[in-house]
Amino acid sequence: MYACVAGTGITGASLVRGLRGLGTRVVAVDGADDDKARERAAALEALGAEVRLGDADTLPEGVDVVVTSPGWRPTAPLFEAAEKAGVPVWGDVELAWRLRPREGAAPWLGLTGTNGKTTTVRMLASILAAAGLRAEAVGNVGTPVLDAVLARDEDGKPAFDVLALELSSFQLHWLTPWTEGSAAPRMQAAALLNIAPDHLDWHGSPEAYAGDKGRIFAGAEVACVYNTADPATEQLVRDADVTEGCRAVGFGLGVPGLGGVGVIEDLLIDRAFVADMRNEAAELAQVADVVPAAPHNIANALAAAALARAHGVSAEAVRQGLRDFRPDPHRIAHVATVAEVAYIDDSKATNGHAAAASLAAYPSVVWVAGGLAKGASFDELVAGARENLRAVVLLGADRAVIRDALERHAPDVPVSEVDATDTGAMDLVVRKAAELARPGDTVLLAPACASMDMFSNYGARGDAFAAAVHRLSGDAS
Repeated sequence: MYACVAGTGITGASLVRGLRGLGTRVVAVDGADDDKARERAAALEALGAEVRLGDADTLPEGVDVVVTSPGWRPTAPLFEAAEKAGVPVWGDVELAWRLRPREGAAPWLGLTGTNGKTTTVRMLASILAAAGLRAEAVGNVGTPVLDAVLARDEDGKPAFDVLALELSSFQLHWLTPWTEGSAAPRMQAAALLNIAPDHLDWHGSPEAYAGDKGRIFAGAEVACVYNTADPATEQLVRDADVTEGCRAVGFGLGVPGLGGVGVIEDLLIDRAFVADMRNEAAELAQVADVVPAAPHNIANALAAAALARAHGVSAEAVRQGLRDFRPDPHRIAHVATVAEVAYIDDSKATNGHAAAASLAAYPSVVWVAGGLAKGASFDELVAGARENLRAVVLLGADRAVIRDALERHAPDVPVSEVDATDTGAMDLVVRKAAELARPGDTVLLAPACASMDMFSNYGARGDAFAAAVHRLSGDAS
C-alpha cells in the first residue's frame, strides 16, 4: 500500500509513524514551508517517509489511500482530486480502527459534544483506572488514537484494556458510515454531551455539524448516552443505526428516569445499569465528589459514569475515579480571591454554549468576554445570562458583536471595553473588572470566543488573566 498523509503536525506524525512501522510506503503533504514545517519534515523523513512541503493540493501519483489529519477541510483540493481518482480518504480514527489487532483489541468508549469533551473523557479515564483497568484518554484530547492502538506491553500484547476516545466533529466527519455487518468503526458505548452551533465555517451549516457529531452513535453496541436537557442529542440517538440490543441512556441534573442516570438530592444515581431498573437504583457518588461541583461539571460526571457503567465498571470505582479526578487548567479554575471577589479562569469557554454554562454557575458575575467570534452571535447567551451579570468587560477583535447583544438584551448592565492588544491588555481588563465588582461577586473569564486574535491559544489567554489577577492581589495585599 502507498499512503498519502495530509498534515505533518501531531496527528500527521502519528499516522506516518504508525504506517512506516508497518512497512507502508508513505508520502506526507503540508501546505506550510516554514522553519517549523521543515523541522517536522526532517523528523518524518528520518522514518523513511517522503515529505512534500508547500503543496497540499496535488494528489501524489500512485497513492492507494489518503489519510487526513482532523482539521483539513473536506473541500480541500487534495480530497477533491482523490475523489476524482477513486482514491479513498480516511481519517485518523478510521485508520486506527482498521489497524486494531484481530484479537485482544481494546473496546472503544467514545464521546463528543460542543463543550466539555476533554473534562469528561479525562473523568472517564480516571474512573476506568480506579476500576483497575489499563485505560488511556486518546483522540482529540492529545494522545493520537493510532498511537494507543499500536502500543504494546512488555509481552507484545495490546497495552490497554479499554480506550476512552474524545472525538471532534472533524474526526467524526471522516468515519465510514456503519451498517450491520460492516467493518466500519463502532463504539462499545458512545456519548453526546451537547450540541450548539460551532465550526460552521468548516461544516457549512448547523445541520451538517450536528450530523457529524451524531456519527459517534453509529454501530454502538451497549449504550448511546444523551443529554436529557438537550433534545437534539436524543434525536441523534433516535436517528442512529446501532447494534441490535444497544440502549439509549439519558443523563441529566434531575431525578433520573427509567434507564437513565441523574441526581437525587446530593447523590449521583444510576437507574440504567442495574439488574432491575424499575425497582433498583445504584448510588454512584456524592455531588461533593465532583470538583468543581458546577452544574455542567456534574453533567459531565454523569456522562462519564454512564460510559464506564456500560463497560461494566462498579459504582465504587465510579465514586473513586471522580474523587481522584482534577480538571485540566483553564476550566472554571479558581485563581484567587481578592477583596472578597473570586477570580475564575474559564478561558477554555471558547464559544457561547460553554460560556453560558460558566455564567450559570455563579449568581453575580463581572464577565470578561471577547476575542474571535468565528461568525457566532450572542443574543441567546446574553438573554439567558443577564440576571447573573453585575457588569461586563470586553476585549478582543470581535468584542463589538457581544456589546451589540448586550445593548439589545441587557441594556442596564455596565459595559467597559479594552481596546489594547499588547501584553499589558489583560492587566487593564482585570483592573476594570475589579473596579466594577462588589464583595461576593465573581470575576469570570469565560470569553465565548477563540483567543488567536491576541494570544497563541486559550491557555496563554488564561495564563495572562491569572498573572494579572496575581499582580492585582499583590497590589491589594
